[in-house]
Amino acid sequence: MKKLLSKEFIIGLSVIVAILVLFFGIEYLKGINLFKPANFYIAQYSNVAGLEVSAPVSIDGYKVGQVREINFNYVNPGKIEVVMALNKSLRLPKDSKAVIATSLLSGAYVEIKMGKSKELAEVGSIIMGETTPDMMASISDQVMPAIGSILPRVDSLLANLNTLVADPALSESIRRLDGITADISATTAGLRTVMGQQVPGIMSKAGKVATNLDTLTQNLGKLSYQLKQLPLDQTMGNVNEITENLAKFSGQLNSSTSTLGKLNNDPELYNRLNRVSADIDSLILDIQKNPKRYISIKLL
Repeated sequence: MKKLLSKEFIIGLSVIVAILVLFFGIEYLKGINLFKPANFYIAQYSNVAGLEVSAPVSIDGYKVGQVREINFNYVNPGKIEVVMALNKSLRLPKDSKAVIATSLLSGAYVEIKMGKSKELAEVGSIIMGETTPDMMASISDQVMPAIGSILPRVDSLLANLNTLVADPALSESIRRLDGITADISATTAGLRTVMGQQVPGIMSKAGKVATNLDTLTQNLGKLSYQLKQLPLDQTMGNVNEITENLAKFSGQLNSSTSTLGKLNNDPELYNRLNRVSADIDSLILDIQKNPKRYISIKLL
């Protein structure tokens, strides 16, 4: 009897342990940690398409919890309750919102929009729930009408393009462009030939010019060095002194009180000199006409 009870006890205990391991294993695979303390909040929605249990709950992209349960409210039909398990340290303002958003990679998730109220929501209370527009629905509602309005214009554009392509003038223009392209190619080849013949000579001349420029630069450098070595200060002093002396001499010539000024400015002296010069000329002429009057030659 003891052995039988012992086996039954062991079998029962094993079954219970297996059930617990299976339960906690399934919850763990779902991403639910039953041993981690959390605060529970409830949000009500009219549509939770894409949202599943264990979906992440985040604030500004940071995960702060996960969806624990999704239940249909049979008492208030049309409302679906989503139970969220949030971090124990997180407390939500009373006017916070739980918005269902959709990501292309991870599917639907709940984004908490923190309110600004100073009053905090009680743990287990209901907070406002909202849903963002479905991406495909937005495309259908906004993009498709725009595409529908563009299609007639595209058809018209294609028709005009076909008309343009079928126009013989376009083919003729293309042929002319081919001819112009051929002419440009021939001109380019000619330029290459000419440049190949003349460029070496030009480059040699340019080399000679560069050599001459180097020589000129060196000479200018030497001249500049020689100019630096000249006693320019002393020379400028001499020039200034000569300038002052010339200024004094010019002042004396223009002054009526100095001797040079009198000689330069006295008209009577000028007239006398003219008369003396005239007398000398008359004397010379008379000597030439009557030399015997002034020269007596005695023969011994």
